[in-house]
Amino acid sequence: MAATTLEAPQKILLQTSDNVELKVDRDVAERSILIKNLLEDLGGEGSEAIPIPNVNEAVMKKVLEWCEQHRKDAPATQDDDSDSRKKSTDIDEWDQKFMQVDQEMLFEIILAANYLDIKALLDVGCKTVANMIKGKSPDEIRKTFNIQNDFTPEEEDQIRRENEWAEDR
Repeated sequence: MAATTLEAPQKILLQTSDNVELKVDRDVAERSILIKNLLEDLGGEGSEAIPIPNVNEAVMKKVLEWCEQHRKDAPATQDDDSDSRKKSTDIDEWDQKFMQVDQEMLFEIILAANYLDIKALLDVGCKTVANMIKGKSPDEIRKTFNIQNDFTPEEEDQIRRENEWAEDR
């Protein structure tokens, strides 16, 4: 029985939204709670490709790269939601480099992490966006994310007056 621990990791197939099949180690794929639950619902079998209809190949490969890097991490627990973790925007060096992608890919990774239920990756993505806007004015944020300002100057003044209490002074 001891030989079973030396076996190669079990592989499963994931089918992306653009119909590409990716073969991946089961323990890597199970960083996703969605995939883990699907595999459990299938009775532990992963003989057929598991459809991932909301994630394309390029984004799935990026997500799997992150899961591979973090395959040995302890699973997320309720204790991870402590106040100090929530408020911190510190990101590990590897994750910072991983998130150095164009904005479209960054937001696709965040959406995929949310859909696939990979809380730690979702946190890293959201912290990356938070760091991008930290300390910037509304105009700088609009420029960073290419957001059209649809307020008139009068509407902006009114909103500013209504929310004076929230300004840092």
